[in-house]
Amino acid sequence: MPTVSHIESFDVEIRHRIEDMIRDLGEDDFQQAHAPLYKKIESDLKKPLYSGCTTFTRLTTVLALVNLKARFGWSDKSFSKLLVLSKMMIPKDNMLSKNHYEAKKILCVVGMEYQKIHACLNDCILYRNQFAKMCKCPTCGVLRYKVKDDKCSDNATTNNSRPTKVCWYLIIIPRFKQLLANEHDAKNLTWHADGRKSDGLLRHLADSPHWKTIDHLYQYFRDKPRNLRLGIASDIMNPFGNLSTNHSSWNVLLMIYNLPPWLGTKRKYIMMCMIIASLRYSGNDIDFYLKPLIEDLRNLWGDGVDVWDGNLQ
Repeated sequence: MPTVSHIESFDVEIRHRIEDMIRDLGEDDFQQAHAPLYKKIESDLKKPLYSGCTTFTRLTTVLALVNLKARFGWSDKSFSKLLVLSKMMIPKDNMLSKNHYEAKKILCVVGMEYQKIHACLNDCILYRNQFAKMCKCPTCGVLRYKVKDDKCSDNATTNNSRPTKVCWYLIIIPRFKQLLANEHDAKNLTWHADGRKSDGLLRHLADSPHWKTIDHLYQYFRDKPRNLRLGIASDIMNPFGNLSTNHSSWNVLLMIYNLPPWLGTKRKYIMMCMIIASLRYSGNDIDFYLKPLIEDLRNLWGDGVDVWDGNLQ
């Protein structure tokens, strides 16, 4: 059972990490572009959980509880019940969230961006770009939404109807930026150039002929060790952990090959970048779902993006 000293040390650790994040990203350009976001984080970080409380603030309390929820697999309903009970056990002038929804609103400013994209039931198109306002697939004619009649036209959307198929794209560029903003992670991303033992043996992917071929063909890419080398994989997943249900989804994962072997396979560094809700294997049609990811990768390869390197500050 955790003692008071353990709780206090946990609170101090969270506080220091958030303060470091605000300080490092609080440069003039970032502060001007995201002033409301950082102002809200700072406000919640300094706001005590209740009058006279010196151990927990509003933000650190929510972070600690949400961390436990994720670690032990609590449902949203059980988490809301815990918040209600906890709120009754502490002084009435407390700032604790009363349900899971309010807790998520506090943390949403530090969360990662994602896109919810509607897809054709037959894996023909994604309803984005030139197809964004359509509600029928131009290839197979299947409706975009689950509706009782066929009154939906090609140039209209049905806001109150459920889409027949959906995929979620967890945008990778902001996640890479946060990875490089961490001093420890940024240092590990150059391990393949700075810390790898080169003795002619195949100890890491950087020792492979394919890696060396890419270095030879794209020397401008090789000259910057921070440039990310990525691997992509996809597999089916049952989101409910119940083999008796036929509901399933496909996830697309990114592995970072820059990292040492003992880190590259850890869950922390394997990025889930896409989830496709489907009852069947997409096969070659998965190309359509990968378009948002490929567009971001092409942007990174061509123009690149400016990032804050925590290791070079």
